Amino acid sequence: MTLNELRFIVAVAQQLNFRRAAEQCFISQPALSLAIQKLEQELGVAIFERGKNDIRVTPIGARIIEQAQLTLEAAQHIREIATQGSDQLIGTLRIGIIYSAGPYLLPELIPALKKIAPLMPLEIEENITANLEMLLRHGKLDVIIIALPFGDNSIHTQALYDEPFEVVVNSQHAWAARRTIKAQELAQERILLLDSGHCFSNQVNEACPDLSHKNSAAQQGTSLETIRNMVASGLGITVLPASANGARYRNRLLKIIPFAKPIPSRRIALAWRKSFSRVEAVAALARAISHAKLNNIEHLT
Repeated sequence: MTLNELRFIVAVAQQLNFRRAAEQCFISQPALSLAIQKLEQELGVAIFERGKNDIRVTPIGARIIEQAQLTLEAAQHIREIATQGSDQLIGTLRIGIIYSAGPYLLPELIPALKKIAPLMPLEIEENITANLEMLLRHGKLDVIIIALPFGDNSIHTQALYDEPFEVVVNSQHAWAARRTIKAQELAQERILLLDSGHCFSNQVNEACPDLSHKNSAAQQGTSLETIRNMVASGLGITVLPASANGARYRNRLLKIIPFAKPIPSRRIALAWRKSFSRVEAVAALARAISHAKLNNIEHLT
């Protein structure tokens, strides 16, 4: 049994396709198939069920692949120890962050982290929560920044800050002079949101349940900044996290209006595998985020 063979079975489990797994591992498909067959013969069990048009992981194979992932992580940690000595703050940290937090948190996070861990550059993946979770569980990311609730007993989480939601309207809108907006009032308007794959849109719908029953509630725009510009043009109104409404994002064509109590909000957190060994790197990341000056948020650490 070799680390390469373990890497091969993990890749096939992720891709459920031998060709794509071979490409991921930079090896020919016949060589990858042969190596996996050799491993299955050595172990005396079938790791995969090979159908004519699909591949499935066997129950025993799932347990083997889970342990293979842990073994590969341990091997990577050995390499990191050899490269970094005993300093966990040296070397790249692979982080993921949800779309609705990345553009607003990262400009504050990175300068703060450079002071705390100058030799720990970030490799950043911006994505939706479901994809970040998959990348985290497969060891492609080390730690992710998401909204709670999240994870299970194989995942550590650390709450970072609470962030209220705010209503954003065109400066010519009838609500532009309002001091507050009640959540149930949104159902009267055309609301522009990200698509339902984004957790922030789901959180807005949970806070304002009448929206999900309103056929005219528009869900469009590929980013919060695109939506902000559509609101400025007069297409509709939107709800944004408070961090997206800081001074650098203000626009004379827009008005930001707080919600009336109870104010909808979300809790942003770090999440990482319990098996991830660079706990000091995670702590440094959390410390850097605690220094972030974000609009209208309450740090929890």
